[in-house]
Amino acid sequence: MLTPLGWGTLAGSVLLYAAGFALGYPEPVVLATGGLLALAAALAWTAPRPRLEVRREVTPLKVARGEAAVAVLHVRNLGRGMSGLRAEDRIGGSAHAIDLPRLPKGAARTVSYPLPTQARGEIAVGPLRLVRADPFGLARRVREYGQGAVLLVRPRTVALPVPPSGRAHHLEGPTSDSAPSGTVTFHTLREYVVGDDLRHIHWRSSARTGTLMVRRLIDASLPTTTVVLDTRDLTELAVDAAASVARAAAGAGFPVRVFTGEGPLTDAKPDQDAVLDRLALVGPGTAGVAEAVRLARGGGSLVLVTADPAAAGRTAGVRRRFDRILCVYLGGTPVSVPGVRIVPISELDALPHAWSTR
Repeated sequence: MLTPLGWGTLAGSVLLYAAGFALGYPEPVVLATGGLLALAAALAWTAPRPRLEVRREVTPLKVARGEAAVAVLHVRNLGRGMSGLRAEDRIGGSAHAIDLPRLPKGAARTVSYPLPTQARGEIAVGPLRLVRADPFGLARRVREYGQGAVLLVRPRTVALPVPPSGRAHHLEGPTSDSAPSGTVTFHTLREYVVGDDLRHIHWRSSARTGTLMVRRLIDASLPTTTVVLDTRDLTELAVDAAASVARAAAGAGFPVRVFTGEGPLTDAKPDQDAVLDRLALVGPGTAGVAEAVRLARGGGSLVLVTADPAAAGRTAGVRRRFDRILCVYLGGTPVSVPGVRIVPISELDALPHAWSTR
């Protein structure tokens, strides 16, 4: 396609032709002919389509914010030798120039470059774009090669002890009849129904009552860690702190739920990868956390991550619903809430010490 300079040359040539014929002067016609020949040569220069095989690697595909990630391009020329090319790779919404030297037929090159990981979220990488332009800048063609990839930049985390609710309080049985069915702990007897495992029939009770009775086995209920992230005036420190707390519980195999004011982010039993993946994409919100705290299922520990002293104060109203309430507080004004353990931090590296000692 023509560049702005090429379109200007075309318009100028047309005007010169018109003026030359209208006025009867041959010189403008000669100049116009030269301009059109230059445009034809430029289009012919950019017409050949390079035959490239492009294979892309992004390693790793998931990385903590601030850690290193690299894009690697393996490029092979399947056609004739190439010159006059400019290569660029798309990184998010910007272009990154690629130093791709002249490739003779059959030649291969491997090019790598670092990817930006300062910001959380998904970063689209690629596809590779080749820009072929004529020496005078009158025309250029852009072609894309290879598949793109997506780099997921997760929150940065620090190692924490298991949250206070992350220890089983009842190793020999459930805390209630609402514990999920399982295969570990005997809870009670009930009548047999079609489909029950015959291995669970309690023959002594069945003989005594005249009715088939089966053992009800359950998985001992485990306390849940509920993490509520205040996304108003969201900071990376807030996301990193919430991710660190949730990862500690999930990594130990205990149930964890993550909420924002807009609603739940994870189910009750996510693994560490699921927690970090969801928090990698969380953005600023407008809803407060009061409704999320109110709707959160009670029991275990509630951990609120906020910089709002008013939000921290509202947790006092739900103390009876949770075994323990903690507030990872990022605000500058000191707060004290009866029955709520305040964990003030100003940087992520201070969280392990504040979490363990206060």
